[in-house]
Amino acid sequence: MAVSKSKKRKRRIIYFFIFILVVGLGAKSMFTKRDLPVTVQEEKVARRSLTELVVANGKIQPVLQVKISPEVSGEIIELPIKEGQLVKKGDLLVKIRPDNYKAARDSSLANYKYSLANSNTAVANLEKAELEYKRNDQLFQHKLISDSDFLTAKTTYDVAKAALDAAKEQVGMAKASLQSAESDLSKTIIFAPIDGTVSKLNSQLGERVVGTAMMAGTEIMTVADLNEMEARVDIGEVDVVLIALGQKVRLDVDAFKDRKFNGSVTDIANSAKNNDTSTTAVSSTGTQDATKFQVKIRVKEKELFLPGMSVTAEIETRSRTNVLTVPIQSVTTRVPKDAMNTNAVAGASNPPPVVAVATNDAKSTDRKRMGETAKPVEVVFIVEGDHVKMRPVKRGISDDNYVEITDGLTESEQVVSGGSKAINRELEDGKKIMIGSGKPEMMPGKGS
Repeated sequence: MAVSKSKKRKRRIIYFFIFILVVGLGAKSMFTKRDLPVTVQEEKVARRSLTELVVANGKIQPVLQVKISPEVSGEIIELPIKEGQLVKKGDLLVKIRPDNYKAARDSSLANYKYSLANSNTAVANLEKAELEYKRNDQLFQHKLISDSDFLTAKTTYDVAKAALDAAKEQVGMAKASLQSAESDLSKTIIFAPIDGTVSKLNSQLGERVVGTAMMAGTEIMTVADLNEMEARVDIGEVDVVLIALGQKVRLDVDAFKDRKFNGSVTDIANSAKNNDTSTTAVSSTGTQDATKFQVKIRVKEKELFLPGMSVTAEIETRSRTNVLTVPIQSVTTRVPKDAMNTNAVAGASNPPPVVAVATNDAKSTDRKRMGETAKPVEVVFIVEGDHVKMRPVKRGISDDNYVEITDGLTESEQVVSGGSKAINRELEDGKKIMIGSGKPEMMPGKGS
């Protein structure tokens, strides 16, 4: 019994020493790993000229295009054009069967003539009643007829005048009806409103079309002037405030590879595209749709563009000359240590952690904070020998590769420019580093 207890005691002692050994090795490994230098790349703070770009996607469309829809309904009996055909202003585009409209015009014409005849009859009746009234008035003055005879003549005269007025009104109504019928008849023939190209043809010969009198109507075709083209792109609400009329634009049309076209901003929408201000637009997935504004850009070059071609526009918004710059990926975010210490002094034994998600786009910096703590600040890491110094900075504009630093750096200082994992997560103030020979990776351009 005593031997068994002694064995158990020895076994517990052995397990205890094994546990201590494992913990010690783990702690040593952790501290050793913590002391290992982080491999980074460096780049010198230098002066450059920057041009900030807003990148947006859209379509090429004609500056001038007319959608042809009939004002009257009926069957297409003539369609002498084809899609892609050039037309001149006044050329016949469509003819709709006019039979019903001719019948309506003839009926209105007959009614107009009938009302004219009634008007002429009313004029004759009035003249007769007037003569009778004047004769009876003279007789009445000499007391040769009774009061009743005189009143009868006067009443007949008044009725004749009223009948003529009614006949004239009837003539006016009949004339208006005839003009409407003639107008409807004339609308059965549609002519080209401009010189251009039939860029889209939706209807065929023999098809019945609906007029626009009571509803949207059938869109038969589109005639466009393809000599003047523009890019119509959608800009987010954050960037649209940077856009101004006349700004220079570089255009990349997918159909013309390895070519850049020049343009300028000619129109900026005053209201959001397809945006209902009374409600929040929500997509089918339950997320809120981004608010977009349409911007029109006139293309300066003449080329065989076709409506609907995809285009990417790079709009030059702001520029700076000879300013201090660093690689765009050098700037990240950190929570100041003094702010963390302040939370601890205030009684937060376990202050809520802060997750700073670093991004190198000045317009898309996103912070995810767990709990109410200090706001992260933008920093860069200065290379000082074999370690780094974290320094807060203020940024200005940026292009695809570099960002302007308005405060916090001096020219010729060395900053960490890669890799992104080290900058965004691993580096801290005083962290040991090792300069690698790899080329710093560049962040993708804004809008890509």
